[in-house]
Amino acid sequence: MARIAVEPLADLVDDPRPLEEPRSLLGRIVFVTGSVALLVAMSSDAIAVAGRHIGIPLLGSIEVVQAAASVTGASAIVGATLVGAHASIHIVTDRVAPPMRRLLSISANTLAALFFAILTLGCGWVAWDLHAGQEQSELLALPILPLRIFATAAFGAAAAIFLVRLAGAIRGRA
Repeated sequence: MARIAVEPLADLVDDPRPLEEPRSLLGRIVFVTGSVALLVAMSSDAIAVAGRHIGIPLLGSIEVVQAAASVTGASAIVGATLVGAHASIHIVTDRVAPPMRRLLSISANTLAALFFAILTLGCGWVAWDLHAGQEQSELLALPILPLRIFATAAFGAAAAIFLVRLAGAIRGRA
C-alpha cells in the first residue's frame, strides 16, 4: 500500500505509518460496510446537489446521508479499535519503564472497555425502550431501529476487543 505523505505534519507526528489493511474477517466486514455506507452518503449528496442545480431536487437525501454516516461511524470505531488506531500519548508511554508501561496499558484498556461497555448498554437501552415506537425518518420513512442495533453491536465489539487487549496486557503480552 502506498505511504501517505504527511510532510507538513511530520514534526507533530511520532510515527507516520501507512494505513493498515484489515487482516481479520471482522476487520474486512467493517471496512467493506463502512466503505459502502460512505459511498452511499457521497453518492446521495452528489445526486442531491446536481439535482438542485438542474431543478430536480432529491428529497430525503439528508436522511440517507445521516443513516449512512451512522453506519460509517460505527464501522470506523470497530476498525480503529481492531488496528489500535485510537489516540495514545506515545511521548509518555515510550519513555516510561516497562512495568509502568504495562500498568498504563492495563489502565487504558480497562477504561476503554468500560467506556464502550457503557455506550453499548446505553445505546441498547434506548433501542429497547423505543423499539415498539416504530421510529422512522420523516421523508423516506427509513427505520431507525436497525441503525441503533448496528451502533450497539459496534460499541459491544469495541468493548470486547479492548477486553481481549486487557487480558493480553495483564498476561504481559501488550
